[in-house]
Amino acid sequence: QGNLVESGGGLVQPGGSLRLSCAPSGFSLDYYAIHWFRQAPGKGREGVACISSSTDGDRTTYANSGEDRFTIFRDNAKDMVYLQMNNLKPEDTAVYHCAAADQCSMDPYAPVDYWGRGTRVTVSS
Repeated sequence: QGNLVESGGGLVQPGGSLRLSCAPSGFSLDYYAIHWFRQAPGKGREGVACISSSTDGDRTTYANSGEDRFTIFRDNAKDMVYLQMNNLKPEDTAVYHCAAADQCSMDPYAPVDYWGRGTRVTVSS
């Protein structure tokens, strides 16, 4: 049975950058749309970004909150997906999860095939 493992979170000052990684275990990311979701303390889950499967052209979708600051991309050679986050703001503080599904959907409660346990991002001075 496969799962996803996130890494790269941590404490960063406002305006800083982080790169989150999503690694598969027991399957390949190639044929899946990979999502990043986040859940801030006391708030509901929200979609951040998604990249469609490689067979579907690696098309990217972003939530308005991160559209100009976040970049989702794949490294097919490493079978990894990343979320590059620049100009981080305190409101980006959350646990970030990656998830794999057949297609991209920014609905954070849409069914997915695999879901990771998350990596914590804290943006604070």
